[in-house]
Amino acid sequence: MKGQAVKDLRVSSGMGIKELMEQMRHCGGFNARLLARGWEILREMVSDKECLRMFSFPACLMATGTRGVIRDFVKEGFFDLVLTTCGTLDHDLARSYAKYYHGSFHADDGELRRRGINRLGNVFVPHSSYGLLIEKKMQRFLEEIYRSGKRELSTYELCWELGRWIGKEDSFLYWCYRRRVPVIVPGITDGAVGYQLWSFCQDHRLRIDPMKDESLLSEKIWSARRTGALVVGGGISKHHLLWWAQFGGGLHYAVYLTTAQEYDGSLSGARTHEAISWGKIGRGAKHVTVEGDATLCLPLLLGALKGR
Repeated sequence: MKGQAVKDLRVSSGMGIKELMEQMRHCGGFNARLLARGWEILREMVSDKECLRMFSFPACLMATGTRGVIRDFVKEGFFDLVLTTCGTLDHDLARSYAKYYHGSFHADDGELRRRGINRLGNVFVPHSSYGLLIEKKMQRFLEEIYRSGKRELSTYELCWELGRWIGKEDSFLYWCYRRRVPVIVPGITDGAVGYQLWSFCQDHRLRIDPMKDESLLSEKIWSARRTGALVVGGGISKHHLLWWAQFGGGLHYAVYLTTAQEYDGSLSGARTHEAISWGKIGRGAKHVTVEGDATLCLPLLLGALKGR
């Protein structure tokens, strides 16, 4: 039989992530090889100066240490545009001022409720580190921008203002503000930050204009020579990215990271090849779906892209 032979991985002391990923390209083993293919595609995408490079992910990752990886993807200049959910704002704001803690998937949730602890997977989020804190910080933030004369904001302008206001280098939103990377949140009211926005708007003439977000997406997509994306998980942020990508002829580069199943027809479980049928990924695109936990895969991809 002709073809490329499977090779064994050789892990040595002092090996860098890039060297490991290079070997995984040839090991021929399940998702290891697919992850290495994803790195190849992303490496080409980030090097393509005429490509609009996009990144979508769900908010749950921001409750974990992967927040630092997502922040560094923006800090290092790998992406031009981010699409995510309201919870990303919630957790980035909360963790800029308070701590989350290691927990367990098997905790007694009734007991956690009695103690004022919210469980996000195996992360414990004290209510004092989340709801109460976000209410206090958001009302102060909104009062300040309202006094400055702001009356209408897109979600990406809101995110820049919030990142500027947080002003801390461990914050994802701060680096989006610093790098002027738009963060578009199609479901802005679906979270604690969104609720505080609604509450503030009951007594103030401040409005969020999602149509301004759509205008930015239209401008970015139509002016881009090529488009590419790293899509983590699913939900509204994945769909919104792919919806707009079709107007540019579909993504030219696409890497999906997912743990969802395909059989139920969910968007979260849909593989890259399904998007080709919709024109959301181009027929000649370089694409791959990696079935893997983003908390494991994203650090490896970032490390390999940085070449360390």
